[in-house]
Amino acid sequence: MTERRCAACWQLKDRKDLIKITHDKAGGNIVINPNSLTFGRSAYLCYNETCIETAFKKNKLAKQLKTSIPNELKGQLLNEL
Repeated sequence: MTERRCAACWQLKDRKDLIKITHDKAGGNIVINPNSLTFGRSAYLCYNETCIETAFKKNKLAKQLKTSIPNELKGQLLNEL
């Protein structure tokens, strides 16, 4: 069991119970739930609207991924629910 920490609420959860967001090193794109072949800096969020809202309101994703986050990503994440 591999545990990761949610970027918004800081709870430790199993990796399969979190949404993985990766800043792709090669292309510079932000990828949601990439395959294991996508390399880059990653952050994790819980599958709930509160954590997604908190991550964007407090700019936590941008800080963890060390890049600017497009606003469309929030809608994509909410669609993942």
